[in-house]
Amino acid sequence: MSPGLILSSFLIYTVIIFAISWITSRKADNQSFFIGNKKSPWPVVAYGMIGASLSGVTFISVPGWVEKTGFTYFMIVLGYVAGYAVITLVLLPLYYKMNLTSIYTYLATRFGRRSYKTGASFFLVSRIVGASFRMFLVVSVLQIFVFDYYGIPFWLTVVLFMVLIELYTMKGGIKTIVWTDTLQTTFMLVAVIITVVIVLSQLHIGLSDMISLVKHSDYSRIVETNVNSPRFFLKQFFAGMFITIVMTGLDQDMMQKNLSCRNLQDAKKNMTTLSLILVPVNLIFLFLGAVLFIYAANFNVSLPSLTDHVFPAIALGHLGIVAGVVFIIGLISAAYSSADSALTSLTTSFSIDILELDKKYKHDENLLKKKRQQVHIGMTLIIIFVIVLFKLINNQAVIQQLFTFAGYTYGPLLGLYAFGLFTKANVVDKWVPVVAIAAPVITYLISYFSGLIFPEFRFGFELLIVNGLLTIIGLFMIIKK
Repeated sequence: MSPGLILSSFLIYTVIIFAISWITSRKADNQSFFIGNKKSPWPVVAYGMIGASLSGVTFISVPGWVEKTGFTYFMIVLGYVAGYAVITLVLLPLYYKMNLTSIYTYLATRFGRRSYKTGASFFLVSRIVGASFRMFLVVSVLQIFVFDYYGIPFWLTVVLFMVLIELYTMKGGIKTIVWTDTLQTTFMLVAVIITVVIVLSQLHIGLSDMISLVKHSDYSRIVETNVNSPRFFLKQFFAGMFITIVMTGLDQDMMQKNLSCRNLQDAKKNMTTLSLILVPVNLIFLFLGAVLFIYAANFNVSLPSLTDHVFPAIALGHLGIVAGVVFIIGLISAAYSSADSALTSLTTSFSIDILELDKKYKHDENLLKKKRQQVHIGMTLIIIFVIVLFKLINNQAVIQQLFTFAGYTYGPLLGLYAFGLFTKANVVDKWVPVVAIAAPVITYLISYFSGLIFPEFRFGFELLIVNGLLTIIGLFMIIKK
């Protein structure tokens, strides 16, 4: 597939996104940007959140991951369902009862100002790095297959993407993203389905036969029973559960969309629907991975060493123009879907939680808008810097790095909210930042030395739970007498 055709697909899709942005951002104000004026239809939010939840990580990393880990990732997905139930029953009622714009305002009410700032700061670090991981994955693929051909350096490609995202989200914010995510989710899912159809046609095999072939292959292994493995099924399940609680329920990015719904009942419907849809959708991505490796083995396709590049290499190099175009559009959809909401939520959290612009300029809408847009530009520049930096150190599947990093940065948030919700104790607020920093440091040391003491045992993504427990223990140590 020619780089020119790929570039044309990118430009056409981008024009469509900007058209949606122009329509949805008319008459938008600061409340439109932050919470969509609480008028977002829940079915639209639920459908759009599929794309935001999947992002480029699922789109590319999960199919490539199948070669080494089979379908063991599906145990994490089942854990997601349990995590969404906790969000629906515990966190959403709390957020709506307190009428929050930023979910970290809860920490100010429960513990104090420093706890509030600590929670918001950990989110900012988590989301900046998480969004950068996702964008790096997508941009690096486009760089290899398109922009290297034109001699455009990686850093300039990153700047181009982030400036486009910054422009179409600056005015409408969450009000625009609710609708653009709907389009992006559609293209991501269509890209996967069309890819599978084309592979089956080239292999001259029906869907039922392929399902049977995958089922009886080594790729379909779901349950890992070795307790020492980082993919031990119970570790995977509970890691998935708590990853969802923190990366959705305690994440301003994902909760900002829920808070844009008309009321609590709509938000609950949104979350329940999302949890049920994500199970078959993730299974389709795993199935795609197995299909791609079976295809490669059948036609002796030489695969790249980095598993994240398996899907793009086959789609763009072997499946023809149609597959290439739908893959590129799906990939761009994944990039936009993960970065636009991240940029909006980072702007919201930094504006409200750190700078408290909503309080300083509550009587001056125009000045609030000006300051918020300055923060928006600043966050864009920070993400650009982190993506370029990540280019220098990446050597693993991005999904693995993303979940590992989340275990360290979201752990203190998990501990703070669990302690606040399930105990009545008050803590010495000034010591909370110390506890929140110490917990991930100790978690890292436990992970490092456990491998030396128990050579066969490996921590997986359950480091998040360990981190959260250490935070809770630390908070008990600073309870007010």
